[in-house]
Parts: sequence; C-alpha cells; structure tokens
Amino acid sequence: MNKIKEILESQGRTQTWLAKQIDKSYVVVTNYCNNNKQPSIPLLYQIAEVLDVDVRELLQKSKK
Repeated sequence: MNKIKEILESQGRTQTWLAKQIDKSYVVVTNYCNNNKQPSIPLLYQIAEVLDVDVRELLQKSKK
C-alpha cells in the first residue's frame, strides 16, 4: 500500500479530502495513492503538511 493512502486511512480521511486540501483533482490524488504517478517534491512537502506528518514518513517503505 502507498504511504499517502496508508496515512489517509489511518487518519480516517479520504482521497477526496486530500484532493481538496492540495487543490488537485481526485484523479490526480488517486494516481499518487496507486503509485501510477509521483508528486513533485514541493507537492510532497505540501501533502506532508496537510497530513501533519514529517515528509520523510511519506518516503519510507509501506508496512503492507
């Protein structure tokens, strides 16, 4: 499982919620969560801030 998706699930949040927070479409966020595309470094920092996690947590291998 992708780290962004894993963190969203652990926080009880949805991909739609994240999409609104970072001003991206649901499809873009789904692509990130399914590892079809990778966010840019600046966007990765923004996602980390919105999820209230250290950006390094998004770069670690998933537990699942």
